[in-house]
Amino acid sequence: MAPLKQPSSPSRGFLQPAAFVADAASMERRWSLQESLAYTRWLSTNHYENFHVVSFLLPKELHQDFYNVYAFCRWADDLGDEIGDTAESLRLLRWWRELLASENGHPVFVALRPTIAARRLPMVCFENLISAFEHDQVVMRYRNWDEVMAYCVNSANPVGRLVLALCGYHDEARAVLSDNTCSGLQLANFWQDVRVDVGKGRIYLPQDLLMRHGVSEADVLGLRQSAGFEAAMREAVVYARGFFEAGLPLIPTLDARLALDIELFSRGGMAILDKIEAGGYQVLDARPKIEKSERVWLLAKTILSWSKKRIVG
Repeated sequence: MAPLKQPSSPSRGFLQPAAFVADAASMERRWSLQESLAYTRWLSTNHYENFHVVSFLLPKELHQDFYNVYAFCRWADDLGDEIGDTAESLRLLRWWRELLASENGHPVFVALRPTIAARRLPMVCFENLISAFEHDQVVMRYRNWDEVMAYCVNSANPVGRLVLALCGYHDEARAVLSDNTCSGLQLANFWQDVRVDVGKGRIYLPQDLLMRHGVSEADVLGLRQSAGFEAAMREAVVYARGFFEAGLPLIPTLDARLALDIELFSRGGMAILDKIEAGGYQVLDARPKIEKSERVWLLAKTILSWSKKRIVG
């Protein structure tokens, strides 16, 4: 596939999803392919996320495709979390699902359709992601690990499968290994954001895990740190580590640049777990955060590790 032409359209008038759907001019505008590519690129590089959508390790010809896929995910996420009304979020997510199956002129889909066709992206992954955002609107508690992991099947694993497909990998064996890594990343994010999610009324820690350690829902919602809660978090961290370990065999099967990228994500997720552990599992008191200097160190360690492997090889 020839790389998509990098858009040069100005970003004037581009809006984040929640503002976009409330703006009649944006909703009625006829978007050309170049304008749409410019929009997904702008959305991917002008958001509150604290990570780069495209790593410098990825081949340049893949950058726009990654922006297009990210824009789809960003929109679905914001329609779920940034609207402020559950009924309206569910209506908009249904609309987003309908757009996925239609020949509409929304800029995200105008940009995304050529990527889906050229990179042979599995449509079920996009459908599953929407299902996860819909699920988040109506389910705020999880009884056990089975329910948490069923959520990860839709919320996290499709992202890894899309990344593999974008990079030319379509086999199920790699996809299953990727599922482990993505589930580990999702769990690490949950444990990092326990306090943040409580503010949204959500608790991803399984209820039976909390009960086994004598922790009530009221304790978590009240941000009451205790020995029982720390024991539950310790168990949750161990559980998440298992998924990272199960996903590690994926890395040596990939192209060197993608492998390095995936290893960086894995190391980053495990670093969050290390941070939680080092902080005594006190995630109700403060959100554990990986500082910029620590990210630089993770990058340096990963590159050094790969350099040694190449020398030995």
